[in-house]
Formats: sequence, C-alpha cells, structure tokens
Amino acid sequence: MNERSKSRSAARLAAVQALYQLEMESTPLSVLLHEFHQHRLGATIEDVTYAEAEEIFFDDIVTGVNKRRGEIDGLITARLSKGWSLERLDRPMRQILRAGAYELIARRDVPTGTVISEYVDVAHAFYDKREAGFVNGLLDGVAKDVRK
Repeated sequence: MNERSKSRSAARLAAVQALYQLEMESTPLSVLLHEFHQHRLGATIEDVTYAEAEEIFFDDIVTGVNKRRGEIDGLITARLSKGWSLERLDRPMRQILRAGAYELIARRDVPTGTVISEYVDVAHAFYDKREAGFVNGLLDGVAKDVRK
C-alpha cells in the first residue's frame, strides 16, 4: 500500500470516529475538525500512534456527510431490510455507512471497489465478519443507486 493509500485509509477511520463524536456530543463542526487536526491525526494517544491522515480528504468526508446527511440517510434507509431503520443500527455502524455512502455520491475520483473495500476494512476495526459483510452489501447497493 502506498503512502497516499495509507493516509486516505487513516482519514476514513478518523472520519468515522469524528462523525461518531459529532453525533454523541454537541461539539460544533469547526471545533471538532480543529481538535482532530491538532490532537488525533498522526498523534500518539495512550501508546497508540495514529497514522498520518490526509487532512483535506478527512475534512471532505466529515463536512460532506454533515451537509448531505438527509440525502445519505435516505439512500442507506432505502437499502435496509423491511422493518429496519437507521436508528436501529448502532452509532459506529451508522457512521461507517454514512461515510461510505458519501464517498460513493461525492468522490467520483475514488473507484467504487476501493470505497467499498476501505469501509469494509473500517468495519473490521469495530465489528466481526458478519457486520463487515453487511457494510459490503449495503454499500454495494448504494453504489448501484448512485453510480450508474
């Protein structure tokens, strides 16, 4: 994996964490982004060194999901099984799906397969194989809807 790929992977994971924090707290977006730039991206926290993340890419995902959340949630909800709602999914899963859906909608420069496999990898950081498979299937469905 080249340096750009690594920094984008780190940006995706950090974006999911930032989106989670945004949903949990009432921190203004600009404050949250500043906090991640200063203290999280590439930092060492509790003996864990976070990879350098591509800041512009990170900012685009976080601000893009925040701006287009209604549209993104609609695309995700349309792909959930009957009787399921976005609120039934736990918070980290919602953020993984939102970030992945945003990239599929807005980042045509990133190939569909790359987006899906990257968020499956992010899912593995939080979940077991079954949930990662769910991310794969749902984002594949969203890709079929938005990347014709």
